[in-house]
Amino acid sequence: MRKAKPKKRVILPDPVYNDKKVSKFVNHLMYDGKKTKSYEIFYNALEVVKGKMSNEEKTALEVWKTALDNITPQVEVKSRRIGGATFQVPTEIRPDRKESVSMKNMIAFARKRSGKSMADKLAAEIMDAFNNQGGAYKRKEDMHRMAEANRAFAHFRF
Repeated sequence: MRKAKPKKRVILPDPVYNDKKVSKFVNHLMYDGKKTKSYEIFYNALEVVKGKMSNEEKTALEVWKTALDNITPQVEVKSRRIGGATFQVPTEIRPDRKESVSMKNMIAFARKRSGKSMADKLAAEIMDAFNNQGGAYKRKEDMHRMAEANRAFAHFRF
């Protein structure tokens, strides 16, 4: 690598919960620079979660954070070409990438869901992830299964 690493951008905390993680999530959720709309969708989704999981002792934000933790992968496989053959090499994921991957998975599977509004779909995905089910949780399990199956190639790590 010849060039210097780019500087990390400073992300400001969100206005309601004063949390940087929420801001990152909203940035991933955003389309075409419509950040206000993304915040609206996210906060409405948390309202739906609060309404449906009222018997839970946790707040909606804590439920969302737990759901994110439940779908955060620890290892992933990367393709590595060695001697003409391509191997799927399991590698640990950097902490900032873990967070990013889990957020993107949650949003992607929420968008695929059938439902009325994006807020409803996101709320359903959050509740599923909190209960260790749903598409995003399945994706994490698949990533771990792939890494486990290819553990024999772990010595090819770079």
